[in-house]
Amino acid sequence: MNKLDNLEEARRTIEKEQLSLVYISQPACSVCHGLKPQIEELLESYPDIKAIHLDATEIPEISGEFQVFTVPVVLVYSEGRELIREARFVPVGKLDHQLGKLQDAMNA
Repeated sequence: MNKLDNLEEARRTIEKEQLSLVYISQPACSVCHGLKPQIEELLESYPDIKAIHLDATEIPEISGEFQVFTVPVVLVYSEGRELIREARFVPVGKLDHQLGKLQDAMNA
């Protein structure tokens, strides 16, 4: 997962990639620290998904840009269109199933 510190770079990635996953967290969030390694492990099964990590503390505009009210947040986009949004307690098994279906659809 590539950590970005620039909102414009995040926008470009989301717009150009066929599938992208955005992980938004904050340093003081214990749930964020526990979920990130699980998401990274899950993404090993999906090498075609471009994953980026954004720190809501470093980039305060994230909250408004992505309509984030709590962290962690996992957002999945296809060429700029939001397809999946999970926040706070992210069900990793459900996310895995959803990503599998998306990847299958993209490869069909």
